[in-house]
Amino acid sequence: MPFPGETWLSPYLGTAVLCCLVVTIWLLRWKRRAALWKQVEEARRKREQRLERMQKVALTFREQNPGVEADRILSLPLVELSEELRNGSLPPEHVLYTYLDKAFQVNKDINCLTDYLQECESQLQEVKKQEKKGLLYGIPVSVKDSIECKGHDSTMGFLKNLNRPAAEDSVVVQVLKRQGAIPFVKSNVPQGLLSYDCSNVIFGPTANPLNHTRSPGGSSGGEGALIGSGGSILGIGTDIGGSLRIPAAFCGICAFKPTGSRLSQKGMVAILRGQKSAIPAIGPMARDVDSLALYMRALLCDDLFRLDSSVPPMPFKEEVYASSRPLRIGYHDTDSLTLATPSMRRAVLETKKLLEDAGHTLVPFKPHFSEDFFFNVCLTGLFADGSSTYVDNFKGELKEPYARQFLLMTKMPDWFKKLISWITGPIIPRLSKMLGNLVTRSVKEVWVLHSECEEYKREFMADWRKLDLDVMLCPMFGPAFKAGYPSKLSVLVSYTILYNYLDFPAGVVPVTTVTEEDEEALKSYKGYHHDWYDKLLVKATCEAVGLPLAVQCVALPWEEELCLRFMKEVERLTQRKQKHL
Repeated sequence: MPFPGETWLSPYLGTAVLCCLVVTIWLLRWKRRAALWKQVEEARRKREQRLERMQKVALTFREQNPGVEADRILSLPLVELSEELRNGSLPPEHVLYTYLDKAFQVNKDINCLTDYLQECESQLQEVKKQEKKGLLYGIPVSVKDSIECKGHDSTMGFLKNLNRPAAEDSVVVQVLKRQGAIPFVKSNVPQGLLSYDCSNVIFGPTANPLNHTRSPGGSSGGEGALIGSGGSILGIGTDIGGSLRIPAAFCGICAFKPTGSRLSQKGMVAILRGQKSAIPAIGPMARDVDSLALYMRALLCDDLFRLDSSVPPMPFKEEVYASSRPLRIGYHDTDSLTLATPSMRRAVLETKKLLEDAGHTLVPFKPHFSEDFFFNVCLTGLFADGSSTYVDNFKGELKEPYARQFLLMTKMPDWFKKLISWITGPIIPRLSKMLGNLVTRSVKEVWVLHSECEEYKREFMADWRKLDLDVMLCPMFGPAFKAGYPSKLSVLVSYTILYNYLDFPAGVVPVTTVTEEDEEALKSYKGYHHDWYDKLLVKATCEAVGLPLAVQCVALPWEEELCLRFMKEVERLTQRKQKHL
């Protein structure tokens, strides 16, 4: 018999209430996710409408002007195209609408665009009225999603950033327009930018134009893919750990990261606002080095210095870029963190020989870039707040699958990160060090960290000057990784992020392609550690015969022109060699 006041239903009441609560929570969560996916569908619909307009205006122009030599326009290098536009032998409307059409066709193939900047149609008319033609008169320019263009979103792949158009153009876009350039599309990025893959929930994945099973790199992956497939002749990207250089290397084009303050960063949207360890930069991507130099020449002008007083008034040093004096070049073919693959090392060593044969002096240089510095300084510097800034960006968002893996680690409480780090230490040391350095640091620890960065930079520059070097030839990781692998191999950014911490100008130039011999040698690759990362690197880069390989060219801070001159020499010698093959 039940006690007074008790009914036979009481044993089941708590269970029923709990079940109702679980179902309610599940329904609310389902409803919320359904609403988010509705936002995604609406964003995709709007993008398709804008791209359809882009196709329509290009098609209409082509029908009204059947004599336009589209193939010739698309084949012209930027410097030649600019000359023909400036001397009047080629109308700017022929160029703009040709590239609008090409970009639309390319996007259907690899999904690299996020927006059409339809004001380019009216800007074209303004450009044609300019009395003084700028250095980039009539040149169509593509822009990375995270660089602000007035009236358009900079989403970084986040739903919360939809329908929040920029109030004004970024300073770099303003200066480009004053130089006669015509921004015409925005390009895709990975969600949250801190990845060298290129996919987000809103716009989906971008494919590598050279092999659709491969990543185009990131975070300027949409730019790399668009330019690599001929849909743009000049693009703007950003770089905080290799985000310009990696997609350029993966897509077989050139890119340049200047010293962080050489160009204005106003209007460059960042996911880790406030961190001062890895120095971000904004820079160009193009098919050849002369195009990068033309971009820098055009940007380094009075308009830039007036619009952003934090940029030093240093015009482009033409005499340095045009110099032909022999260079004293430091080089190394691997770093001390992750052993370069056979194809990466071959790219450096073959380039070294070309440079030596051309009369330059090559000097071995071993950068003291240890695992401790990468994990304890580089990784800690980016995530000194325990990753909370990074994690906050993803709150309330649908997550891209690759982002979930890193978020899982960053969202752990500090004590749990340390515990897992201790457990994995003997098994996967590099994973252990990564987790152990994603914990929250005190203000004092951050100051110590910055002091270590400054000391490392002084030591690096002292070694450089002791050898009396002009520039440095370095490996660039590649070839393009198979899709999905970049998120598993974050340790590879050691090859690029070093020069963000040092704040040195650095660029990449394609020099060769993967051979059958490289593939055979890769089968014997063990790496330094013989661990999970080394095995993944082999899987990520195998079966890549014919894909491009690049080298990295580096100079001291504020020596952008010298770095570009070195890149130009590497490009010249490489092209000469290929002509004689």
